[in-house]
Amino acid sequence: MKLLIITSVKTFEEKVKKLLADNYVLTYSYNSVTGYRDSTQDAVGTNWFATEMNKTESLLFFAFVSDEISEKVFESIEELNKNCDLHSRVHIAVTPIEKINSLKN
Repeated sequence: MKLLIITSVKTFEEKVKKLLADNYVLTYSYNSVTGYRDSTQDAVGTNWFATEMNKTESLLFFAFVSDEISEKVFESIEELNKNCDLHSRVHIAVTPIEKINSLKN
């Protein structure tokens, strides 16, 4: 069993939901979050906003899945990031679950 943690900007909500459905992730949770990026280390010419902290409306997805499905979702997100002209990437982390209580008997 694995825990998927996926973050994306709000504009990718439908892409991420479709990607999860296409990979048989039928149960998941998600919530709106505000992402922050400290751009104080950026060169002045690359910091278009001329501010130190940039906020982004983002989403955070969570799903408990099998090892096999976690690999498929990870690969699908890598493909999405590779093939789309994205200013922001979809990020994924996969972590093992040591114990989980379950409603199934």
